[in-house]
Formats: sequence, structure tokens, C-alpha cells
Amino acid sequence: MTDRPRVQIEYCTQCRWLLRAAWMAQELLTTFDTELGEVALIPGTGGIFDVRVDGETVWSRKEQGRFPESKELKQLVRDRVAPEKNLGHSER
Repeated sequence: MTDRPRVQIEYCTQCRWLLRAAWMAQELLTTFDTELGEVALIPGTGGIFDVRVDGETVWSRKEQGRFPESKELKQLVRDRVAPEKNLGHSER
């Protein structure tokens, strides 16, 4: 068990968004290799693509009307798990 943050990516199986969710998970795990405790992929339906950090929704495709850019998602997660972390090229 870890006290590091848990990220959940809930994606629509009907829309075949598993690869997109897995790629986002890989990006987050690569960027936050020591800050995150887990990135979970959660199958859903109905066009869902939501990203949560410790239960708090940081991105909802339905609310935003689109998918997050990798850079955007990294910044949203960083702001919650490691505000002091410099994201390098993703910061600009």
C-alpha cells in the first residue's frame, strides 16, 4: 500500500478508447515516476473519458467536449500531485 496519489482513467469500451487511455497512463507514469502510486484504467461506456486524481475529476471529455492534450493532462495532474515539479518542454 502506498500513500502516493492514485490516478484513474475511465474510458469508453464501446468507443474503443483503451489505447488512448493506456497511452495517457504511460505518459503520466513516465512523467511522474516517483510521485504517483498507481494509474488505473477503468472500462466504462457511454462515451466516457474521465481522469481523476484521488477521486477528484481533473478532466471530463463530456464537460470539455474533447480529449485532453498530453501536455494539458500532465499540468493538471502535476498541479495536484507535485506542484513544484518542472515539466520541462510540457511547461511551455
